[in-house]
Formats: sequence, C-alpha cells, structure tokens
Amino acid sequence: MHSQKSRRLRKKLYLDEFTVMGVELDCNLTCKDESELATVMDDFFVYVNTLNLCIGGGGDLTSFAGFISSHERYGSVTESDITSISNWLKDQNTVSEFNIGELVDANYGI
Repeated sequence: MHSQKSRRLRKKLYLDEFTVMGVELDCNLTCKDESELATVMDDFFVYVNTLNLCIGGGGDLTSFAGFISSHERYGSVTESDITSISNWLKDQNTVSEFNIGELVDANYGI
C-alpha cells in the first residue's frame, strides 16, 4: 500500500523503512514519599537516556505509566533496549511490578 508513495513522502510520513517504533510501560510502585519517587524517577530517566531513548508519562507514589521512544528522529526502541529496561526495573526495590508492551508505531499506534 505504501510502496506507491515516493521515498521522500514515506520519510515525511514516517512510513515503511522510516517507521519509528516505541513501547508503553506501566509500573506499580511502593514509594513511601515524594522524595523516594523523585529519586527512582530521576534514576530511571537517566538510565533510559543512556540508551539514547526518551520517556514521557506520569504517575504518583503507587504507579507510573509512560511511552518510551528514541531520541533520534528515525530511531526506534529495540528488543535489546526492552530487555535492558526490564532488567533495570527488576533491580529496583520500589518497583513492585511492571509491564512493557509490544513494539508499536509511535506515530500511528499500529
């Protein structure tokens, strides 16, 4: 279906070889206060940034939800990134449970 579009248009529309993939994240937290929440979130954001990824979302002392994508314009989250993030979350005392969704098209949600 997209093959009839020019390469330039596919790039502008983030289609086919220019598709950007990301993942949704849901976490249950056991933070005692706002400072503990701030610490774990800051540490998580720094870790995600070291993978050249970014995250947007929000939460409170008991839960956090967000979407993880790449810092690069046409970059995508990889299975390796998901594994790294999963391992990091498992090592956190304040994360009681988490779920990382399937890779989805960050622009079109497919």
